[in-house]
Amino acid sequence: MKTSPKQYIETPRLILRGWKEEDIPTFARLNKDDKAMEFFLNKLSYQETLDFYNRIQKEFSTNGYGLYAVEKKEDHMFIGYVGLHNITFDVDFAPAVEIGWRLLPEVWNQGYATEAASACLEYAKTTLGLKELYSFTSLPNKRSERVMQKIGMVKNKEFNHPLVSPGHPLRRHVLYKISLANI
Repeated sequence: MKTSPKQYIETPRLILRGWKEEDIPTFARLNKDDKAMEFFLNKLSYQETLDFYNRIQKEFSTNGYGLYAVEKKEDHMFIGYVGLHNITFDVDFAPAVEIGWRLLPEVWNQGYATEAASACLEYAKTTLGLKELYSFTSLPNKRSERVMQKIGMVKNKEFNHPLVSPGHPLRRHVLYKISLANI
């Protein structure tokens, strides 16, 4: 479904907004941070971050939704992203829309991911008319799995991520799903 992208969602403590070029240095720091990238195959170089930034821009214009830049209202600090993304790799639950997040470690354990993801769920339901969303992470990533649970998602299954090599410790993933009719 293509719709005009909403470039601004407000929560009690956060602003989910379109990206600005001045977000890129902090975004690059996030994408090479050891803690933030612990459960991903690779940390991203500065060029890979720029490529990711450009893909995010393209997704918004193509799909009408994407990954929002997240900033704290109190100080307008960019803290990461939360949003929606099309699942494009070969799995039995695709095509589908994923909800995902990545925040700076210094703002973890303050409820920001849950708050922003909850706002994205509401946007996906009321504005985009989506019926369901998925989220997944590697099995060891219990922090991300807790966010999935807090926003009302239900564990669907475990699966081997097709883009992760057999035998790699991050290959096994957990898949969560939410029916937006239930929120």
